[in-house]
Amino acid sequence: MSVLIAVTALPCGLLIGLLLGALGGGGSVLAVPALVYLLGQSPHAATAGALVVVAVGAVSGLACHARAGRVRWVAGAAFGALGTAGSFTGSRWSASVPPGVLMAAFSGLMLVVAVGMVMRGNRGNRDGRRAAAEETGAVAAAGAAGTATAAGSVGPAELERSKRPERSERPRERATGAVSLWDAVRTSSGRRTATRASRDSRAGSHRTRPLRTVVTASAVGLLTGFFGVGGGFVVVPALTLVLGLEMPVAVGTSLLVILINSGAALATRAGTGSLDWPLLATLAACAAAGSSLGNRLAGQLRPQTLTTSFAALVTVLALAMAATTLPSL
Repeated sequence: MSVLIAVTALPCGLLIGLLLGALGGGGSVLAVPALVYLLGQSPHAATAGALVVVAVGAVSGLACHARAGRVRWVAGAAFGALGTAGSFTGSRWSASVPPGVLMAAFSGLMLVVAVGMVMRGNRGNRDGRRAAAEETGAVAAAGAAGTATAAGSVGPAELERSKRPERSERPRERATGAVSLWDAVRTSSGRRTATRASRDSRAGSHRTRPLRTVVTASAVGLLTGFFGVGGGFVVVPALTLVLGLEMPVAVGTSLLVILINSGAALATRAGTGSLDWPLLATLAACAAAGSSLGNRLAGQLRPQTLTTSFAALVTVLALAMAATTLPSL
């Protein structure tokens, strides 16, 4: 690995890790274009080498989600194990595809990723607005109920008695108003708790269909093995729809699935001798450092801004790749 290649790998790895940390997925799709167009790797070597970056990013993210209790180890390990056959098949299939066809197909995949990121960002915005509206409505209802109860407890007779120097009634009136307000808040909180319990009950009663699970897991493994990407934009919806996991848990568990699939695909390709391990180690180390920076950046910028910027970048790269590869087919 030359000094020029090493210097180029540093910003590429930092950018990939920054996007992975800030967006929680999708950044690894930039590893293949960076390896091909900036670091001089062949398309087949790039799709294989990108698996190293994917695996390192998955390990880093998995540790964070595991500490937060958002990983279902048994479900993720089973789903990932079912996808290993697809990873093996995808790796073998990718090696037999002409480089031009492989890059043209990858440009199409990047467009799909861009559209998926925009849709996920819009869905997150809608969910955030809905949750904020529900919370605001609950607090407003609690405040109105407490105010009405407190006002109702002070009638004409009470106003007349308040003119008398009897101090024993005032604490009771204030206590009555406070208890009523507390009851209203407790009631609204009980409604939210019941809603969450109902949602958890529906998730727990989700019926897992074995055939559908096997087919979906194999398709995810095939995608990882063929393109050398983690496929988080496919794994997360698959875990939500097929296994019935809640979104935060699906995101954490998807990293375990990605790690298993990328490990299986990498093991299939490792014996080919076409991987530049010093270059990949440098790229993966920079990606891990960039991921840490991305986690901090995510709390300072609007998620919609990050998602839109990433989608625009991926779209431009995809169109450039298509314009380069399609005429030569």
